[in-house]
Amino acid sequence: MRRSRLLIDFSPLRRFPQFGILWSGFLIRTIGNQLTVVAVPYEIYLITHSSLDVGLVSLVQLGPLLAGSLFGGTIVDAFDRRKVLIGTQILLGSTSIGLALNAGSHHPAIWPLFICSAASAGFQGVDSPASSALIVSVVDRETIVGANALWQALFSSGQVAGPALAGVLLKFFPVETVFWIDVASYAFSLVTVLRLERPAPLHPDGERELGFSAMFGGLRYLRGHQPLQGIFLADLNAMVLGMPRALFPALGLVRFHGGPTAVGLLYAAPGVGALAGALVTGWVGGIRRPGMAVLVAVAAWGGAIALFGLTPIFWLALVLLGVAGAADVFSAVFRGSILQLETPRDMLGRMQAVQIAVVTGGPRLGDLEHGAVASISSPEIAVVSGGIACVLGVVLLARLLPRFVERELDHRNLAAEVPTEAAGPGAPGGDAPAGEDR
Repeated sequence: MRRSRLLIDFSPLRRFPQFGILWSGFLIRTIGNQLTVVAVPYEIYLITHSSLDVGLVSLVQLGPLLAGSLFGGTIVDAFDRRKVLIGTQILLGSTSIGLALNAGSHHPAIWPLFICSAASAGFQGVDSPASSALIVSVVDRETIVGANALWQALFSSGQVAGPALAGVLLKFFPVETVFWIDVASYAFSLVTVLRLERPAPLHPDGERELGFSAMFGGLRYLRGHQPLQGIFLADLNAMVLGMPRALFPALGLVRFHGGPTAVGLLYAAPGVGALAGALVTGWVGGIRRPGMAVLVAVAAWGGAIALFGLTPIFWLALVLLGVAGAADVFSAVFRGSILQLETPRDMLGRMQAVQIAVVTGGPRLGDLEHGAVASISSPEIAVVSGGIACVLGVVLLARLLPRFVERELDHRNLAAEVPTEAAGPGAPGGDAPAGEDR
């Protein structure tokens, strides 16, 4: 009988040193990346004083991100994932160097912010599925769920520490200092990836499927598969309609009159809630209908965002963003479990790439949507209307995707279907075959 627990399990970091190396490197890198997530829109708003321009910088990232993610999934399924990560650390670090050089010039220009941000999004589309897929090579199959929970805690920690640190740094140092710190964080993650052992070959026979045929094969798999459609559409609903981060500079500087520190705290608050939620995810394995749990979590997110838009009290606004962040991390854990249990092993890289395209592309569409609505009304109206629309979207998804809501998943299937040769810590892994119900 499965023992119930509340707190997250940190033992995989100790039991699997390779996972600990990867985790520590990406923790530092995530903090550095979150510094840039705050510094780019902050610099744009200082130059243009336009929330729409802040939203547009996210829009230009969308195309490279989607292309990088969809083709990145085929690359991750075809080549040595460690070598892929080495390349992406170098490429991503180079985009931060470009941002730092521009910010340090006598008259910083807008176009390098757009170009470097777009290039970074494209590289992240390859980097993210590679790092996620590499996890199964450095832990055993019974530890995958615990390792993924720790991976979620990693990003939550970065979302807390990075924006909060950015707010302090931007108050006392020029913007280029923040970008150079991000460059250093990529150098650190590169060193940790170089320390990893080479994983077992994915294709010992040398046969690889690449290009459009591999990409479209993954997309065709989604057709008629309501559990996977549900996790992607639910997250798009939450991020496009209910993610008001493009308005944080305007809200922090104008509505709350808090300066750059307030802007940094607004960006950090969802991460604080997400970290708190991630640390108490031990109970999620007992949920029998994770699709329903995803929709409940997304509805809670939308409701908290709507209330955030209504309050003029800064500390209460931070609390509500924290509640939204906790709801989002619960949604992420449930969505990750569905993805693992519903995806056959030969599709894992491509389905992870689709998920990453949704997770990272949705907020960028949300930036544009909120910036546009705020430009014709006000930031407050944009936030409140988006949160309400998010809740209404949950109701619509529940009606359109009944199998997503009603589907019961047995989490024991994750280990039950694993071939014996994939049981060791260094073996290449995959996920359990998809369920029969399509």
